[in-house]
Amino acid sequence: MAVVEKQYGTGRRKTATARVFLARGQGKITINKRSLETYFGRQTARMIVLQPLVTLNITQDFDLNITVRGGGPSGQAGAIRHGIARALVRYDEQDYEVSNDVDASAKTGINGWRGLLRKAGFLTRDSRVVERKKIGLHKARKAPQYSKR
Repeated sequence: MAVVEKQYGTGRRKTATARVFLARGQGKITINKRSLETYFGRQTARMIVLQPLVTLNITQDFDLNITVRGGGPSGQAGAIRHGIARALVRYDEQDYEVSNDVDASAKTGINGWRGLLRKAGFLTRDSRVVERKKIGLHKARKAPQYSKR
């Protein structure tokens, strides 16, 4: 089985959804037709996006074309990180042909990139979302001040 040139991964965080297209290249990252530096002004958001690539030490090996919608900057950065990790795992799994008699984990070492990304926590979708506002309250849980008299 030949390695597919492009891989895809979907990432989600809060209300943001990111579609990540991964291909061999020089490390160029495009988010919604803009560069990483122009899309994310904050250094922390850029760092979050690059975490899976830095963990595997492959920051200059892949070009990433990313489309992200919904949420804010923090949620979008988390969604992109999740999508990159999933795309990298799919790319790594394409490298190895799994047959019935040979265990796949034996070929990839310690589960290849999946094990490293799983241990770092990049493959787990963070399910925390904003709690909805309730009737009679100021916010989700903040109640008006109680007056005894």
